[in-house]
Amino acid sequence: MNVVIGLLVVLGSCVAGFMLSGGELLALFQPYELLIIGGAALGAMVMSNPLGVTINVMKSFATLVKPSPYKKALYLDLLALLYDIFNKMRREGLLGIEKDIDDPAASPIFSKHTGIAKIHGATDFIIDYLRVMTLGGVAAHDLDALFDAELETHHTESHLVSGAMSKVADALPGFGIVAAVMGIVITMGHIGGPPAELGHHVGAALVGTFLGILLSYGIVGPMSVYLEHISREEAKFYECIKVSMMASFSGAPPQLAVEFGRKILFHSVRPSWTEVEERVKQK
Repeated sequence: MNVVIGLLVVLGSCVAGFMLSGGELLALFQPYELLIIGGAALGAMVMSNPLGVTINVMKSFATLVKPSPYKKALYLDLLALLYDIFNKMRREGLLGIEKDIDDPAASPIFSKHTGIAKIHGATDFIIDYLRVMTLGGVAAHDLDALFDAELETHHTESHLVSGAMSKVADALPGFGIVAAVMGIVITMGHIGGPPAELGHHVGAALVGTFLGILLSYGIVGPMSVYLEHISREEAKFYECIKVSMMASFSGAPPQLAVEFGRKILFHSVRPSWTEVEERVKQK
């Protein structure tokens, strides 16, 4: 939602300032300039990225208009889920959760905490490491290294989309200049025409430069930064899982294990000890 609000403020400020200065709004409507800039930027992105990354860039626009899922309520649900898992492991042993990880959809533990399933890959991430723990024969430092290796891979992969958009944002001013130069070339072809016609063509060429800079610093660049923030929050979500599971694997009781995970969360979304305690006691 903040992306939509920011976009309205950026466009509204530019349009309002232009019109209040005596400009005509239709003078900014140059679809062919936009076609040159947008088409060139899209083509450059397709050339410079694997097809999968380009497709994910297109899909990311849905993320931009939705609020971040990484709120306090989600972390309360996550910590409560981990507590229930650790508590069952403590009571029934590691083999006591085999049915839960074999069929999480039918598990009373996983089905009780539906918020976690909304985070793509979160349930599989938890189940995979529970399987490793139940298999046995792995040292704590080896498990920790495996966690770090997967999280590093996940972190790198999650930044591919924002990185691709950032490169496009860097290139947009250049494509704006390309559109402006092409507009000047058209102007030169009408050099003998009336001054009003020449002014129209020069204005259209300058709009190309304006659009390139506006799209770069006012729209695409901020969008790539927002996706970086989402990736950072996602990384913290998985790090919380890792820290809690490592604490449980090392022998910490369930309440203390989830406390380890709670402590690494950002203050803006970190639930208090009391909130976590009340949440885990809910039936």
